[in-house]
Amino acid sequence: MDLDAGPKVMGDDGEFHAVDEEVSFAGTPFEAWLALGLFWALGGVVFVQFITRYVFNDSASWTEEIARYLLIGTVFIGATIGVVKNNHIQVDLLYRYLPPKASRVMSTVVDVMRIAFFVAMVVFTVQMMMKMENYKMTIIDLPMNIVYGMCLFGFAAMSVRSIWVARIHWQRGYSVLERPDSTMTDR
Repeated sequence: MDLDAGPKVMGDDGEFHAVDEEVSFAGTPFEAWLALGLFWALGGVVFVQFITRYVFNDSASWTEEIARYLLIGTVFIGATIGVVKNNHIQVDLLYRYLPPKASRVMSTVVDVMRIAFFVAMVVFTVQMMMKMENYKMTIIDLPMNIVYGMCLFGFAAMSVRSIWVARIHWQRGYSVLERPDSTMTDR
């Protein structure tokens, strides 16, 4: 193993020299910022829960419920990031051994099925919200549809982003299933 093959971080003067890459948030999707906001709100609620329980020895009962709902929102809205980056769990071993045309067809079928799944989830979530419109949260007197609305927003965003991903796959002529080394930023 050649230790000198990587970047040189120790200068001739014996000092450590490293330069960080420039950080850019330009490509961060809107849904990621929203999920980050929900995550920080979740952190704040859990902090309040910790303080009331262990410092004041009088746990605020609403914190448990709100933390649960914020976690649900963070997961469903944050899942959109995986769709945008097209890096949800996938099995690409089969695509190595298939002819290119068969791989392309199967990859397109996967894109269509993903879109269909997320659109179906939007429809089912709306149906559930209509059936549960009178339900309230357990401790806080707010409608449960606020929580389901976050799920609906997440599924709707995943639907739109799945269409966007499929369009990119169609335009460039391959997907990450066919070329596992590619990313969504490759064009």
